[in-house]
Amino acid sequence: MERKVIGDLTEASLKILSILDKDTYGSVSKNNDSNLEKSYLKKTSTLKHSENLERELKTMLHFHANPFIVQASCPHLHFEFNPQSATLCYIYMEYASLGTLDKMISDAGGRLPEDSVRRATRMILQGLKALHAEGYLHCDLQPSNVFVFPSNRPGEPWDVKLTGFGLSKDPTMDSSLLFRGNRTAYMPPEAGYIAGPNRLIGPASDVWSLGCTVLKMFGATAHDMRSNFEWSIDVYISPVATDFWMRCFRRQPIDRLTVDELLDHPFVSE
Repeated sequence: MERKVIGDLTEASLKILSILDKDTYGSVSKNNDSNLEKSYLKKTSTLKHSENLERELKTMLHFHANPFIVQASCPHLHFEFNPQSATLCYIYMEYASLGTLDKMISDAGGRLPEDSVRRATRMILQGLKALHAEGYLHCDLQPSNVFVFPSNRPGEPWDVKLTGFGLSKDPTMDSSLLFRGNRTAYMPPEAGYIAGPNRLIGPASDVWSLGCTVLKMFGATAHDMRSNFEWSIDVYISPVATDFWMRCFRRQPIDRLTVDELLDHPFVSE
């Protein structure tokens, strides 16, 4: 059998340890390299959705040295041909042993302490800053697309990195494209129910999704109102944190703070 070299590992030495997630697009599994004693995340989908995987891989490779963006473990999109089933494609990326931000919120009882929200928000902003500075947009920011890793910094418990770039926009794409993807509670108004020229993908779309993510970390709940989602929260949030997420939640994109302006906000700059 042909062995495929993937960076510092070979596929022949990989063993699937567990399936972490499954949806209509494919699956995510944890793979262990018996030679290197190292784990990798394998993201698999059908050929129909190969474009999303390819876009995700290209985005990770473009930001290969950024500490706030998940790293690809192999620079290639792989294909698995099976005459008795659908053709599959897959990519490898670094494995987040602490799971996703969504899992961290759930494990904490549905709400994180404000210091943890501040820390995670600052790192998410650093990832978005890198994307936006290069003309990229995430377009699908939510807690399940933020990975949590043990921190390499002394005295710090964890770090977070952005992932889930299957719907991301790069600088070569037409900026007038309408929002893509499934309807979620993290999508901004311009995703479908703002008419006119403001119904465009832009950096402010990621800022709205960031505001939703911050509210989710604080324990807020999203309610589907058919035309939009409304968030409600019944616990105390400090005035500075409240001001932060409200500045992300301006209905018109032009009225939202930019990522650079948010990084200077007292909630995360303290």
